[in-house]
Amino acid sequence: MSLRDFLSKQFIDVIDWVEPEDGILAYRYPMQDREIQNGGKLTVRDSQFAVFVNEGKVADAFGPGLYTLNTQTLPILTYLKNWDKAFKSPFKSDIYFFSARTQTDQHWGTPNPITIRDKEFGAIRLRGFGIYSYHMTDAKTFYNKISGTRDLYHVADLEGQLRNTIVAKMTDAFATSQVPFLDMAANQGALAEKIGEQLKPAFAEYGLSLDTFNVENLSLPEELQKVLDQRISMNVIGDMGKFTQYEVAQSIPIAAANEGGGGVGVGAGLGAGMAIGQTMMEAVKNSTAATRPASGGGGAALAPAGAAPSTDTKFCQECGKPIPRASKFCPECGKPQA
Repeated sequence: MSLRDFLSKQFIDVIDWVEPEDGILAYRYPMQDREIQNGGKLTVRDSQFAVFVNEGKVADAFGPGLYTLNTQTLPILTYLKNWDKAFKSPFKSDIYFFSARTQTDQHWGTPNPITIRDKEFGAIRLRGFGIYSYHMTDAKTFYNKISGTRDLYHVADLEGQLRNTIVAKMTDAFATSQVPFLDMAANQGALAEKIGEQLKPAFAEYGLSLDTFNVENLSLPEELQKVLDQRISMNVIGDMGKFTQYEVAQSIPIAAANEGGGGVGVGAGLGAGMAIGQTMMEAVKNSTAATRPASGGGGAALAPAGAAPSTDTKFCQECGKPIPRASKFCPECGKPQA
C-alpha cells in the first residue's frame, strides 16, 4: 500500500446505527475506503443486532450493548483473518445492522379464494384476512436466507413471502380441521390460535418470531354467499305450508282496506280477501277432517239431508256479500255477476 493510499483511507473508531425511519429490517454499514481501528467501539442499541461478515461468510454477531473491537470480542473474525493475539493494525469487514423491533399491523389476506372441503356444504371457496406481528430473533439466519448483501432490506420486501406462507398454512389448517365453515366463522379466535401455532416454525426458518396472529374475517365469494343466505332463510321459515298461509292471511286486511280504486276496487278487494279467507278455512277444515279418527255410528254430527255445501256459495264482485253461486245478480247491491 502506498503512502497516498494509506492517507486516503478513513479509520473508524465508533460504529453505530440510528434507524432513520420505520420499516427497515437490515442496513449495511458503509465501509468503502474505510477500515476499523483495533480497539474501536461498537454500539448496538436495544432492539438491534450487528453482524460482521468476512468475504461473504458470517462471522461474529452482537446483541444490544457497547463493545470494544479486538481479538477477544471478534473470535470468529480473528480466526478467519488468521490474526495473532497481538494484532494492532486496522482491519476491514462488512458490518450489517438488523432491527429487532416488533413489526406491528402487518396485513395478510387471500388474493384468491382457497378451496376447502366442508362437512356441511361440500367443496367451497373461502376468503380470509387479518393482521399479524413479528420480530427478528436470529440475525445470522435472516442474513443467510433473506436479506443477503443488500444495502437496505425493508419490511415491505418481506411482505409477499410471509403472506404466501400464511395462506399455505391456512389451507393446511382448514384441510385437517374438519370444522364446518359456520363454526369457523363463529370461533375465529380459536382458529387464529391454531393457524398461528402452525406458522411459528415457518417464521423461525427465516430468523423471525411470530408474536400475534389474528383472523378478522372469513367469508365466501359473493355468489356462494347468496346461496348460503337462501339456505339460512329457508331454515328460519321452517314449514313452507304454514308460512304461505301466514302470508295469505296477512294480505287479507290489506286487500280489504284498499281504497285506491273507487267503489269497484273496494268491493273487488274485499271480495278477493274474503274468497282467500274462505279457501284457507276450507283447507284447514279438510286437513282437520283428514286427521280426525273415524267413529262409528252415533258419535259424529251429520249435516242435515239436502243442505247445500259451502262450495255452492260465491261472493259478490261488488260488495263482497255471499250469494248463491247460480245468481246472476247480487240480491244486496243488484250488480250483475259473471
